[in-house]
Amino acid sequence: MLVLSRKTGESIIIDGQITVHILKSDKETVKIGVDAPKDIPIFRKEIHDEIRFSNQKAATAPDTDLTKLKTPVMAK
Repeated sequence: MLVLSRKTGESIIIDGQITVHILKSDKETVKIGVDAPKDIPIFRKEIHDEIRFSNQKAATAPDTDLTKLKTPVMAK
């Protein structure tokens, strides 16, 4: 892990295309801004972890869960 010290108004650049701006710093909170291309998703870690967990859960769902779905009624 790279650890950097930055002051309010300073920035870091990642991979030449993502800029992280330090907007405000209080005793226990740092407000940051992120500039990145629109095709790069940006999530808070806890949201990213929840998405990964949900995707893993869906990918490993037992086949029996599919039987709970209703069979579509075919029109005659």
